[in-house]
Amino acid sequence: MQEIFLNTIQDFNDYNGMETLHPLVSVLHVDSTEHIQKSLMHYGLYAIYLKETKGCKLSYGRTPYDFDEMTVTSFAPGQTVTVEPNPAVPFAKYTALAFHPDLLNRTPLARQMSRYEFFGYSSTEALHLSAQEVDVFRGVLAMIEQELRHAIDRHTRELIVSNIELLLNYCLRFYDRQFITREEVNHGVVKKFMALLDDYIATKATREGLPSVAWFADKCCLSTGYFGTLVKTETGRTAKDIIADRLLAHAKQLLNDDSLSIAMVSERLGFEYPQHFVRFFKAHTGTTPSAYRRAS
Repeated sequence: MQEIFLNTIQDFNDYNGMETLHPLVSVLHVDSTEHIQKSLMHYGLYAIYLKETKGCKLSYGRTPYDFDEMTVTSFAPGQTVTVEPNPAVPFAKYTALAFHPDLLNRTPLARQMSRYEFFGYSSTEALHLSAQEVDVFRGVLAMIEQELRHAIDRHTRELIVSNIELLLNYCLRFYDRQFITREEVNHGVVKKFMALLDDYIATKATREGLPSVAWFADKCCLSTGYFGTLVKTETGRTAKDIIADRLLAHAKQLLNDDSLSIAMVSERLGFEYPQHFVRFFKAHTGTTPSAYRRAS
């Protein structure tokens, strides 16, 4: 397996056999006649791909995924992706945008990148586009590409960054649509989450500590970011808030048992120290566990 390091736009363009028009950003169109080779790709830049054929299988983390046509995948600096050939369709066809983090220095977008959680989604959570969405996606890329072919002037960077932000915002919209159109699947995930959560608090918290969003995302075979967005879309509340609510409900049940000390209740719920439990309980109820018990 070959290892490929994409730390610069020049690296990215050289790997794809394309000319470099700007040192910090690139738009390219690949319709390869070379067979895809199994490789391990290390990203030091942001990259967004619109895959136009079932050209390969990607594995980000532990989960492989055989892509349908017209899907979008996004990668961020620090991520490593395994690429494997698909024997049925050995050639790749895709459009891609890549940009180096330095392009965003001292821009409003740099402070907003955490909004675009899809950069942390796994391969199985690719964005599936409708024909109309594909046209929008390509249209914004065309504007970026037009700027890359324009002589660089004092407006170039601002216009390119603005169009990148526009594309990312469209991706947010398209993901919102995807969460809605997959409502039945999403409901099943939330139902599983709630069942796992109650079981965790009742049987695992004492031994394994407080429940985390990442633990439940893993059990649902989703990335933490995608799982969090799915739960928020389906319920209107964050997974973290739901965990806190269930912890609080279990805490109140346990506090009704006078044979359990506050320290014992704290330990059963997975808190490392009783004072952490007291702080948690007071933050959510306005009263201490002891005061709640006396008032019950």
